[in-house]
Amino acid sequence: MLPPPILSDLSRPELETLLVELFGEVAALQQTVRQQREEIARLKGLKGPPDIKPSGMDKATEPPRPGRQNNRPRRGKVRPRVSIEDRVLRAAAPTGSRFKGYETYLVQELVLSVQAIRYQRERWVTPDGRTIVAALPEGTRGHFGPDLRRFVLMQYHQGQSTLPRLTALLHSVGVSISKREVQRLLTEKQQGFLDEARNVLHAGLETSPWISVDDTGARHKAKNGFCTQIGNDWFTWFATRPSKTRLNFLDLLRAGHSDYVLNEAAFTYLRSRGLAGPLIARLAEAGETRFVDQAVWQAHLHRLGIVSPAKADLAVIQDPVLIATEGAQWGSIQAHGFLQDAVVLSDDAGQFDIGQHALCWVHAERLVHKLDTFTDLHRAAQQRIRTLIWNFYADLKIYRANPSNNRRVVLRARFDRIFRRRTGFVTLDRLLARLWANKAELLMVLQRPEIPLHTNGSENDIRCQVIRRKISGGTRSDTGRDCRDAFLGLAKTCAKHGVAFWDYLGSRLGVPGQPSIPPLPDFVRCRGQPA
Repeated sequence: MLPPPILSDLSRPELETLLVELFGEVAALQQTVRQQREEIARLKGLKGPPDIKPSGMDKATEPPRPGRQNNRPRRGKVRPRVSIEDRVLRAAAPTGSRFKGYETYLVQELVLSVQAIRYQRERWVTPDGRTIVAALPEGTRGHFGPDLRRFVLMQYHQGQSTLPRLTALLHSVGVSISKREVQRLLTEKQQGFLDEARNVLHAGLETSPWISVDDTGARHKAKNGFCTQIGNDWFTWFATRPSKTRLNFLDLLRAGHSDYVLNEAAFTYLRSRGLAGPLIARLAEAGETRFVDQAVWQAHLHRLGIVSPAKADLAVIQDPVLIATEGAQWGSIQAHGFLQDAVVLSDDAGQFDIGQHALCWVHAERLVHKLDTFTDLHRAAQQRIRTLIWNFYADLKIYRANPSNNRRVVLRARFDRIFRRRTGFVTLDRLLARLWANKAELLMVLQRPEIPLHTNGSENDIRCQVIRRKISGGTRSDTGRDCRDAFLGLAKTCAKHGVAFWDYLGSRLGVPGQPSIPPLPDFVRCRGQPA
């Protein structure tokens, strides 16, 4: 550290410059302390509120809507989803009154009732000694009926209730059930729902031109983990894993497949990640292209002499085993027909940077918004850059609605003028240079106008996982974790297709009189078909 200058020998401009530098250093130290405190809280299992300033850029750049702009929209008529029963209410009118018809008044009511049915199942013994027992009604599995199972699943997952509160509610209406039995209703014999959730992911990855991804913290078996969201306007899927590395993300994109494939997509990935040429040649010359699982793949790498660095404390630029495994996973994704020419939209988290990658503009602008400023010059430069970004973002929205080649060229040149300028605010200039380096990903919308400009959809989807974490903490069993992720994803997917989750559960559980709901993957594939 340099010795401090003699302050009395400094002029006023020099003192002001020194003060601004010190303010910047203090702000950087405060940011470091804040990050360290967040890391300590994460390691302790605590979770503090995120310090994220809302920018308002997306709402502020929405084009004006025609018609009633300033008037508050009306609620609309009440339209019950059930048949309406008509009842006539008599009025005590005096003699000589004239009847003037009826005044309609609609009332909706909820009826909660509990039934306990003891089935007397006939038993017959056939002449050849076989015993025949009368079958239970359709949808009855175990000692709790399908409507009760539907109510439990609905309240816990979409209603975000807790297990003790749900048990107390069932007791209060007269159901004789223990907390352990409620837990079994939530986790046992749910393989059909787990399979449908996985098939939803298959359909989404096969037909979607883009996906939006995000992750959040999650607790499982008293350890910190991460829940990853994958989806778009057609589907939502969740998975909770111990880490959020790129290797984990690629494994999730395989959608349950466990193979590793060396194809053209895999070798393109290896070259893009800078794997050494001799190692790529060794993999190509080996001849084998498909490996059924991780053990077979690791054995293949060992035979070729591709191993991780031996010393654990050795600083390594890249791990060849890690990069080769990522490439083989990406080859498997492409081999199964997933993410064919699809764009991955993210908030600039490193693990999501695969394939054709696009960045969220709201997260990019937020970096400018939350910069610490200390002088009027800094604040003016920050406000000027934010105004330029907001105007550019509004024009990107216009381009998405009506793309053209001339407008694409103009927007590219305008992007360079905004993010390559020098403002005199050193921290802001460095940030602009960083954003300019992401030009291809921020301007992916110019090539693919169908993709959104932000990841608001992912953040809205993953909020239900955050609420679940705050309410219940974490899961204890792998089955409980998988059921939580599957049902929350299925509920979100139903909402995106206008299907009531209550009706969906009734259809899958065989509730008598419930209309049939087609498989959700069929909805996703239909939305993915060109008009």
